[in-house]
Amino acid sequence: MNRPEQGRHLALTLLSVLAVASCQIEDAPVPPGSQTAARPAQPDAPTAQSPVLARLDSLTVKGRAPKTGYSREQFGQAWTDDVNVAQGHNGCDTRNDILRRDLTVVTVKPGTRECVILTGVLDDPYTGRRIDFVRGEKTSPAVQIDHVVALSDAWQKGAAQWDRTKRTDFANDPANLQATDGPTNQSKGAGDAATWLPPNKSYRCTYVSRQIDVKARYSLWVTEAEKQAMAQIVATC
Repeated sequence: MNRPEQGRHLALTLLSVLAVASCQIEDAPVPPGSQTAARPAQPDAPTAQSPVLARLDSLTVKGRAPKTGYSREQFGQAWTDDVNVAQGHNGCDTRNDILRRDLTVVTVKPGTRECVILTGVLDDPYTGRRIDFVRGEKTSPAVQIDHVVALSDAWQKGAAQWDRTKRTDFANDPANLQATDGPTNQSKGAGDAATWLPPNKSYRCTYVSRQIDVKARYSLWVTEAEKQAMAQIVATC
């Protein structure tokens, strides 16, 4: 072998040795304790509690009291205008006040100072249906006024300790009233959020939020089951 060829042979041999050594270094096991730990996933930034959930958490939680002594009369004359809440003492009874608020395309009875609603259209939030209201002995019940927090439910969760004036105000407070489909209102009865919710699921968040607001305003309590049901709905809002 001449000298140039011998040099090339040595160079190729050296390159081969270096390549093998490099592979061995890359494949060599890392000593224990020297591995770089995987970075843990960062938790999502905490979100501020919604005002409705905060209000729900402020409510007292305890069992339902007995219904002993309850009657509709404990909450004063039905739909009286003699109350100290919004639209009280305005010369119009509460039922017609709520019909005027919740119906559209209303007509009123002449000579009643725009009070008595004769006809109107209700886009019922509880069912999602459109209902034509016509005042009359047989037709008026098609649209009823619901107590968002039922009177019996309120009685068993704090209202039994109120005086007659406060109970009458509660029963006529527009914040706790909603015009709705008559049969649907009847099916609700005295149900709370744990036992009854509007069939129209898209309105449930608003409905439960209203119940929470009313109970907070009047310092009414909730049962544990009721609070859990409310929290589940509010979480979807």
